Parts: sequence; C-alpha cells; structure tokens
Amino acid sequence: MLHIPMMEGRRMAAALLVLFLGHFVSALEVPLDLLEGLPQPPTITHQSPKDYIIDPRENIIIHCEAKGKPHPSFSWTRNGTHFDIDQEPNIIMRPNSGTLVVDISGEKAEHYEGVYQCTARNEHGTAMSNNIVIRQSRSPLWSKERNEPIVVQEGVSLVLECRPPAGLPPPIIFWMDNNFQRLPQSRRVSQALNGDLYFSNVLKEDSRNDYICYARFPHTQTIQQKQPITVKVLNLDAINETMAALYNDTDLFSEAPADDRKPSFLIPSGPSSSKMVLRGQVLEMECIAEGLPTPEISWTKVSGDLPAKRTSFLHYQKTLRIVNVLESDAGEYRCTARNRLGSVHHTIRVTVNASPYWISGPPRNLVLAPRETGVLTCRASGIPKPTITWAMNGIPIENSPKDLSRKVEDDTVIFTDVQTGSSAVYQCNVSNEYGYLLSNAFVNVLSEPPRVLTPANKVYQVIRNHRALIDCSSFGSPIPKITWFKDSRSSTLDGDPYILHDNGTLEVHVAQAHNSGKYTCVARNTLGIYENHVYLEVKEPTRILKQPEYKVVQRGRSVTFECKVKHDSTLIPTMTWLKDDGELPDDERFIVDSDSLTINDVVENDEGVYTCIMNTTLDHDSASAELTVVEATPTPAVVYERPDPPTDLELTDPRERSVQLTWTPGDEHNSPIQKFLIQYEDSLHFRGVWHNLTEVPGTKTTARLKLSPYVHYTFRVLAINAVGISHPSFPSRMYKTNPAAPDENPAGVQGFGTASDNLVITWKPLTGLQANGPGLQYKVMWRQKEVDEEWASETVANVSQFVVSGTPTFVPYELKVQALNEYGAGPEPAVAHGHSGEDLPVAAPENVLVMVVNSTLAEVHWDPVPVKAIRGHLKGYKVYYGRERSLHKHNPHHEEKHIMTFSGNHSHGMLPGLHPFSLYSFHVRVFNGKGEGPPSPSQQFETPEGVPGAPSSLIITNPNLDSLTLEWAAPHDRNGRLTGYVLRYQPVNNSNELGPVKELALPANETSITLPNLKYSTRYKFYLNAKTVRGAGPAISQEAVTIMDEGSTQPSHPIARPPAHHPHHKARPVTPTFWNITTSVGEDGALISWEYWGPEKNVYVEYIVENSEGEEEWQKEFVNGSQNYMLKGLKEGLSYRVRLVAKGHSDQVPHHSDEQVVKVPAVASRQVDIATQGWFIGLMCAIALLILILLIICFIQRNKGGKYPVKEKEDAHTDPEFQPMKDDDCTFGEYSDNEDHKPLKGSRTPSNGTVKRDDSDDSLVGYGEGGDGQFNEDGSFIGQYSGKSTSRDTAEGHESSEAPSPINAMISLNSFV
Repeated sequence: MLHIPMMEGRRMAAALLVLFLGHFVSALEVPLDLLEGLPQPPTITHQSPKDYIIDPRENIIIHCEAKGKPHPSFSWTRNGTHFDIDQEPNIIMRPNSGTLVVDISGEKAEHYEGVYQCTARNEHGTAMSNNIVIRQSRSPLWSKERNEPIVVQEGVSLVLECRPPAGLPPPIIFWMDNNFQRLPQSRRVSQALNGDLYFSNVLKEDSRNDYICYARFPHTQTIQQKQPITVKVLNLDAINETMAALYNDTDLFSEAPADDRKPSFLIPSGPSSSKMVLRGQVLEMECIAEGLPTPEISWTKVSGDLPAKRTSFLHYQKTLRIVNVLESDAGEYRCTARNRLGSVHHTIRVTVNASPYWISGPPRNLVLAPRETGVLTCRASGIPKPTITWAMNGIPIENSPKDLSRKVEDDTVIFTDVQTGSSAVYQCNVSNEYGYLLSNAFVNVLSEPPRVLTPANKVYQVIRNHRALIDCSSFGSPIPKITWFKDSRSSTLDGDPYILHDNGTLEVHVAQAHNSGKYTCVARNTLGIYENHVYLEVKEPTRILKQPEYKVVQRGRSVTFECKVKHDSTLIPTMTWLKDDGELPDDERFIVDSDSLTINDVVENDEGVYTCIMNTTLDHDSASAELTVVEATPTPAVVYERPDPPTDLELTDPRERSVQLTWTPGDEHNSPIQKFLIQYEDSLHFRGVWHNLTEVPGTKTTARLKLSPYVHYTFRVLAINAVGISHPSFPSRMYKTNPAAPDENPAGVQGFGTASDNLVITWKPLTGLQANGPGLQYKVMWRQKEVDEEWASETVANVSQFVVSGTPTFVPYELKVQALNEYGAGPEPAVAHGHSGEDLPVAAPENVLVMVVNSTLAEVHWDPVPVKAIRGHLKGYKVYYGRERSLHKHNPHHEEKHIMTFSGNHSHGMLPGLHPFSLYSFHVRVFNGKGEGPPSPSQQFETPEGVPGAPSSLIITNPNLDSLTLEWAAPHDRNGRLTGYVLRYQPVNNSNELGPVKELALPANETSITLPNLKYSTRYKFYLNAKTVRGAGPAISQEAVTIMDEGSTQPSHPIARPPAHHPHHKARPVTPTFWNITTSVGEDGALISWEYWGPEKNVYVEYIVENSEGEEEWQKEFVNGSQNYMLKGLKEGLSYRVRLVAKGHSDQVPHHSDEQVVKVPAVASRQVDIATQGWFIGLMCAIALLILILLIICFIQRNKGGKYPVKEKEDAHTDPEFQPMKDDDCTFGEYSDNEDHKPLKGSRTPSNGTVKRDDSDDSLVGYGEGGDGQFNEDGSFIGQYSGKSTSRDTAEGHESSEAPSPINAMISLNSFV
C-alpha cells in the first residue's frame, strides 16, 4: 500500500525537475555536416519500412544509411541473432553503407524472409534501426471451379461471390465483362468491400453470361480472373416454362411474382455489429440492403456529429469512410435503408484503439558542454497505454554501465553535470499490442567555440511595410548567445521595432527604408566570440499607377490596354499579360509593349478579361479589364482615336545645360493634337524609368530642353488629343551632360539627441540626379549657438545622419550640411538649429503654495523651474497628491493617490474631486522629454467640511396600529461633524398619491425614533437627511405600512416583535464583523439592513432556499457602498437563509455574518380586502341594476317589435329550432330563413343529418306543454319561452335545455350580486 504514493512522489519530482531543467538547456539542432572535424555519434538517416513486402522476381535491397564522425560501421541481426554477411555469397553490403543487396538468382526469395535489424556504431555510440520484417509478395492462382448458371426471379435480391485467393498484400477487386469493360454500378447494383457484387433487386437487363471478378495483385502487377458467372433473370411465366420441363410439368412458381417489399440488410446481418479501428487509419463501414423499390441508404452518428472534413460516402451512400481516425470517432453509427414501404436500421459500435504515437515528436539530439544539464524526453501515447523502455548504444539501460550523471524517470532521461567522454546514443522503445515506435537520440558532449553558419555578407531584400527576417544560424557548445547590432553598433537591437527569436533570427515586423543597412550578428559563449555581417535592403513596392480600362471595340479594329507601373528602380520588372487567367493566344495580332497590350484586327474570340501582372523578384501587382467585341456598323461615323506617336526625333544645338529637340507629329485621327509630352530616361542612374520633363503646345514641333549635369539622357515624345495619349515615339539618341559641382544641398536638416551626451544630425540625402557628378559626399558642420567658436565638421558618404558624441546636455546648436562631389562643393548651406540630448531635470519647483477653494477643490501655485535646471524641452508639471485620512474619527483610514498633469509652462493648477473634511499631502515635479525631476517638499492641507452623504441605512420596525419605529445608521461619508438629522414623512394612498409632509429635526446622537399618532392600515414614505454646518446631504427613503385593526385582513408586512433595546452609540468590534442585522418582508421583496466595520470593500448578500439540496449554490447580490439592500424576485411561500459576506483580496478569507431566516408569505397584498370596501359594494350594485334594466328592455322589444316568423316558417316548411340569447346584442336568436337553412347556434339535428317532416310541424302545439299555448295580455305568443316542447323531449331527451326567461335571469343576477 505504501508503494503507490512513493511512485507518485517520484513522478511528481521528475516532472518538476524536467520543468526546471527546461530553463537551462534545449536541444541544439544544427547542420553538423557543415562543421568539419566535429565528433558525432551515429544517426540513422534512411532505413527500409518496418513491413517490407518484396517482389520475388527482383533483387532484395534492405536499406540502412547512417551518418556520424567518424563514419559508422554497420552490422545486422536476423531473427534476433547475428547475421554474418561474409558467409552469405548472394548478399553484399554497399561500401560506406549498411544497405544490403540480395541476389536472388541462385536462391528463392522466400529463403530470405525474416526479421532484420541494422546497427550503426562508431567510437561515440551505437544507433539501431527498426525491426524490418521481410515478406515475399504472393499472388496465388484461382482454384479450378465450375460456375453453374444462376436463374433468379425478377425483383429478388442476388449476391455474386468473388472470394479471391489470399495474396500478400491483399488484391484489388473489380468486376468486368468479356470485353474488359467495367460493369456498371448504381444504387441497385454495387460492389461490397469484400469484393462481392450485390443486387438489391434484379431486372431483366441483368441477364448476361460474363460476370467476371478480377483480382489485381499490386506488387507483382498481375491480374487473375474468376470463371465467368452466368445470370438469367426470368419473369414468372418464363420460370414456370423452364422449370416445368425439368420437373415433369410441375408449376413451381404459381404464387404471385416478387412483389414490392420493405428493405432488409444483406450485409451486415442482425440489428447491430461492432468494429475496431486504429487511430490514424481509415474507417470504412458498409450497409447494403435489398428491397423493392431499391432502398436508399443514409448514415448518422448516434452519439454525435460526423466529422464533416474527414467524412465521405462511397458506393452510392452504402459505404461510410472516415479518414485519419481520431479517438473522438468512437461511438455508435446507424445506417438506415428506406423505401416507400418502410425502413430498417443497423447500429455499428466503433471502438478506436491506437498504436503508439508521439505526443510532441520523438526525442531530440542533445549537444551539451561539459558540466551542463539536459533532458531526453520520450513522450508518447496509445490505446492501450504503451510501455516505454530505454537502451543505451543498443543495450537495455538497466544492463548498461552505471552513470551517476544519468537518471531515468519513466519517459525521461535526465543528465546533470555531464563529463567529456559520456557521449552515447539512447534508444527509446514505445510499444503496445498494436505496434511500436523506436527512436534514436544521441547525447554529444562537446566543447566548441561559437561559429555562425549563415553566409557572410549575405544580402536580404524585402518590400517596404513587409516583415524582414535576418538569419544568424550558429553552432557552439555551450549554446551561443546571439546579439545584433546595426551600422555603428551603438546599442543592441532588442526592442521595438526589432524582435529577436530563439534561433537567433532578427525580425523587423514592418520594414521601412531607414531599416536598410549593415547588420552584425555576434555569437558568444564561454569559449569565444564570432561575428558575422549581413545587409538588409528595403525596396519600394510595385504598384500599378494606371490600370487597364473596360473597352468596347468593333470587330476588325484595334484596341489597346494600358498598364502603367511604378516599381523599385533596383529591381528588374517583368510585365505579363493574361487572357481569362490563361496565356495570351499565340497570335501576331497581340502586341505586348512595356506598358500596354495592343490587339489588332479584333475578332469575336478576343472577348474576355485581360490582366496585366508586373512581377519583380520580391513582389508583384496586377489589374484587369474586360474587352467586349461588337459588330461593325455598315456606315461608320467619323472615328476619333488617339494620335499616332511622333517620329524622326533629332537633337541639335547642344549646350552645357540644354539641347534642342525636334520631331515630326503623327496622324491626328480626326482629333487635333492638344500638346506634346517630352519624357527622358537617365540610363546612368535610373535605367528603364521614364520621367516627365516638359510639355509644349500641340502647334509646336521643337523645344529647348533644360538639362542637369552628369546625366545620360534619352528622350521620347508622346502626343495628346481629346481621345487620349499616343504611344511613345522611338527614343532619341543618347545625350550625355558633363559632371559639375552640386547645385543644391540636402534638405530637412535636423539636430536632436538620443542620449544626454550626443547630438544626432540628420538630413534628406540627394538623389543620383541631384548629385551632378560622381563621388557624392556630405560635409556635416556644427557649433554651439551663441558661443564664439569655430565650426566643427566631418565629411561622410552613403549615410543620412551623423552622431556627435561628448556634447553638453541640452544645449542649442547651429547645423549645416553641404553636398560635395569630385567636381566641387555645393552652394553655401543654410543654417539649421537643434539641441543636444536631454537629461532628467535637476531642480524641483519652489515656493509651492496651496489655496483651498472649497471642500472639493484646491489650487496649487509654484515658481517655474529655471530653464537650465530643466535640461530639456519643458513638457509640463505634475502634481502628486493623495488623501491621507479623514478628519472625522469615525471614518476609516483610506489612502488615495492621484496625479494631475499640467502640460506646458504653467505655474499653477487646480486639484478637483477632493473629499471634504480630509487631510491631503502633495508635491510638484517638473518633467521634460526624458522624464521627471525631483519632487518639491511634501506639504499638507485640510479640506473644510461639506454636506454629508446619505445615512447608511434606514430600517422601519415595530409596526403598530398608530406608530412605527425608525432606526438608522450614520452616513458612511460624514464629510464633517454631524449636527443632526432631518426626518420628513408623508402618507401614500392606494392610488400612490402623496399626502402632506411632516418634518422633524433630530439630534446628531439619535439613531432611532418612534412616530406615534399615525393612521392605521396606512402606507407612509420616510425621508432622512444628515446635516453638517454646511447643510443637509442627500436623503435615504423607505416605505412602511401601519398594521390593521382587529378583523382586517393579513397585513402586507409581517408584524415584527419589538427588538431588544440597543444603545444609540455602539462599540465597534475588534475584528471586521456585521451586527444589528434586521430583515423585513414587503411586496417589493425582503429588506436586509446591517451595520459593518472593516476594511473590505466587496460586500454582498448571499441567500439560498432553506432545506435546499446540497448541490444548489448560494446566490450573490453585491451591495458595495450601502448598509441595506432589497432582495427581489423571492418566491412566495418559501423560506430563505440569508447571510452577509465581506471579502478583500482573492487570497483573503471572507467574513460571514450569522444566517438569518426570511419567510415570504404565500399571499402578500398591498391593499386591504376589496370586498369589504363600501365603494366596491356600491359599484357592484350599480352594475347589477344596469344589467337588469337591459334585460327587461330586450325582453319588451322582443315581444312587441321582434319577429315571430311562424307563418313564414310554415310557408318555407322548415324546422323551427330554438336559438339561445346572443352574447353580443342581448337579443334572442331568430328562426333561420336563409337559403341554406343551416342549424342555428345551439340547435340540435337528428343524427342522420335530416329533418323529419313530422318533427317540423308548425302547429302551435309544438310551442307549449300538452298543446296549450300561452299568450300575454297583449295577445303575443310566449309558449316557447315558458315550457318544454313534447316533441323536443322525444327527439332530444335530456339534451334539450329550458329556454331562458326574464324571471330566471333576475334570479341568476340576484344570486351573483
């Protein structure tokens, strides 16, 4: 019993140790083959698969390749024993390899079947291959058999068995005919996974004599076939004729032919089955059903949803296939076969097991320095859980030499304080009943100085605003630490915008132009240091400036799509055009220019979407437009087109800074040329890029062009008319201008400091065109402003900034940057201004004063800090202030800290939001761009009294007939010394109208009062304010009802017994607690009131139903800042347990109050019994009288002016049926005389739906008892309202109801009232 806890403790210790060691070392993955001379234990690089099926016709090659330094030697075992290659004349081992080549010409291949394992060893360790099982592929012949013809009745099911011979690997099955054509399959006919052919029902067309099953054996690439099967499908008459001849004319099939039938499963059988599959394999389940009509198959997963992305349905829904099976795929699957006659189900229970698999990959090689620590982890899983064993150099680790620096803990080997010479190869073997994993991982103990493997001076190119990754692949033991520097190496690159990855790669998340430059990677360990330099070039993105536009062109004409692109000048662009996302047709009508596509003699097939793609080596951009081709009109109107390009460009009258260009205009195409655009290319600085130079009116054909020095000009001209721009002309000859000194200096000169003792001077560099000559440099000049000293200078090249070190802190400087080249200096540069670096201020504001404006506002004044003491750009002042405590002895001690910032050169500021009657402390600091200066001496001030907050609680107790007792607690925020309380109260009637207000002034030391002479059974509303010398604060309100006198209904508030007398001034408890807890129940809920003293700010009420189950949780209601709370939503008739909780930080134990029991009445009414109120009794009497009058009026109208259509009914020969009084107009229903003679509401008809003539006799006897009709004084007939008809009694029995009369109505009304 003690063994299990000890093992658990060891595992826990090992897990903690592995987690601890993970901070010290990680596997060093480097290309060791690149490092000559380093020792390395063997590593298996290539081996044959575990299950190796060979072709018996070819030589056997068993692969085993390994690397190591020195190169390893190889040996083999076969079936667990040493395999002597030298004794096998037919086997050779390849030089410098462990690969075996077996010549089978003199021996059968099956002689070499077995289990092989390769061993690679050198002086540093031994690596092992997997167990390679060699088996010969087999394709046995089909056994001889004779297939009798199969005769079946049309409509029945049929199974044609294939049953191929067992091969290795299993053959692939398919059904074909004599012509080697696959037999058609459908929902009705399909091949099962075992190769059999299933017919859900057979048809006449299924008759044939060449159902042939073929088996293809993939390794030998042989195909064998089964003997053809003949199937004859006959209808009933044909079967009888055929079978009668065989059985003496006996009618064997006299029953009805195969009829429609509900589905049943051919496979699988029974209502359920089970299937096991391994994780990662393919799960295939099939259900094939017979029936007529042909059933449809559907699949569902009973215990969840099918994995949509890994699920497919084959063979017309009969096969469910799930690839890459996971443990979550286990469960029950249901297939349903359904046709119009019914359905049938089959359930398949799927179990998922797993051969061993890696959780986080196999163990990784370790390269350790002497005395370092490392871990080999063999983390794997499987179902059932696999066992893990370790070996060292092929020998079980328990049999290996003892090593105090090595400790094995389950799936982990821990190395501590390793020594030189302890290199070895460790094998981890993970196995269960479904397979195994074998992995080699070496531990190489080396002492090596760092080396950087990334090629030196490598250039990385990236597009602006994209991510840049700069590699620094290194090797060393101990593992080197990587640091990066840029250009001048002033500081390491380890912050924004740089990200340093664990493998040494430096990332620039969003590369900009200023990130270009030289980067230095430094690798260090205890044995040395190594530097490597690489370069980053940030290129401009490729963008299409003018996209091709939608075109409509007539057939036979030409069309041009333009695509003008901007790209980085150092990248070589390639323009590609596509049509409908494919290549352009190979047609000379398509002419591709550098920035356009022209299609001549357009035809209908040219319609489509044309896309231009500009590619560079780093990025690309694309745009598309559609071409629509229309028929040419017979009489075309005047066509306006773009002009043809100018021709015959000629340069004349060359000068130092200008040249004359002339040209010949092209055809205008019915639209006059408006202007010419002259462009140039500078093949010296920007080859392939054309720039606009100038424009001239369309009436001119010559222009004097102003030129810049040191440019190789080529010119071209474009013509522009109202339609568009022409194609460019052919370029002119090249015109070279001579170099000269720069004409301008860099712009944007600025000066600022990045440290307290430097000055960084930056500028915008000149372009190649602005340089005017080779050898562009910059002369940077600086001096302190307002100091009589000479200009200091430095000449730099290929940079846009210069750092001056050793400068005083934050002093003004005058700056100049002048451009130079090999031909001289530029003009005298303008003077710019800047400051050296800032430092923290050294002085605090002085003469700090505070003026208290009111109880919540104070004003602070100070003298500004001298400029020299600020030592930087003044950003403003900060006032740090905080509430030390309240000046009232009853209020708890709370510290609150605040900061008020005043930007700019301020000398005073306001501090709002202060607490009245409190002590505050404050100090003032000045801050600049570097940070804050020292604080001024801390000062204190007091805020005056303010109005208090609302009382903390107000509780009404002891309700009597004419009195109520009010208890309250002082305000939480007193904001001064309380001078008393003001109590106001007023009655509230049943319509929520407020009555007159009464007001009482109460002394400050009172916390309760009993109000006498109140009205019984009356609701009152109370308002209580606390007062200080500054006035009254906000009020807390509460409502209560005095109880009723004897004989009245249950009051809405339970009558509370008078509480024990408490003194008004209570001593606070030593520890935080709740006291004076009271509860009362009203129609709005349960009011909980309390008093609490403690530092915790999170206070809440918890409640739960009394005697509830243990699983139910306490409900929480937060009540921060209050000492009473109304619990709403409680259920009537239940009792609740209520408690108060105060909680501080998450690690503190909460404080609970004693539990209180609150009972909610089953019926709680705000008002008294309404049935006893006089106004209600009077209202009911008035309603009853009104109803009686209406009934009498209806009755009189009925007898005097109403219809009695007896005569009409006699004429119509209809059945007089009685209709009771209508609900909507208080009149009695009349006899129906409409066309359809439908029965009236409430009437009865004979069960056969007809009306007998005898029962419809319209004599007066039918309206009275015994034939005696009754009449009123005015002669009106009332028989039908005073008695029952004999005929109705006979026809309807007890279903006939007595007709209502005014007398009965009055009796009913009186009983209601």
